[in-house]
Amino acid sequence: MFKNPSDSEGFLYTIHMKLVDKNITIEELKKLSERMFGGLVKAVVDIRKNIMVVDAAMHADEEQNLLNLGSKQDDLWGINLYPEVEGDDFIEFDSMINVRPRLNNFSRSIENKELQQKIRSIVKILVIK
Repeated sequence: MFKNPSDSEGFLYTIHMKLVDKNITIEELKKLSERMFGGLVKAVVDIRKNIMVVDAAMHADEEQNLLNLGSKQDDLWGINLYPEVEGDDFIEFDSMINVRPRLNNFSRSIENKELQQKIRSIVKILVIK
């Protein structure tokens, strides 16, 4: 259960993570972004399986969901999606789970441009605009 940050009465609601293995529409993402973060949807992408999980309060929860489904830690990267934005700014490569010194990623951002492009390609296939 998570507190809705826009609800002054402290209404609690459950977030249901969604596995995106086929596709999700931009309209669905817009609805998710309104419900919790007012403009963004957190996602974790599995770059080997070409899938992602969306709609959780923390990337770590989505990461754990994918690990439970058999994904490997080194294949999982956290991003934020901005469904109201077009172009390169639709995806933000920022998450605490991305801090991976053993993989030469020393910040919350995904530093490797090839990895960014791989993630962009996966998201482009999974998100129907």
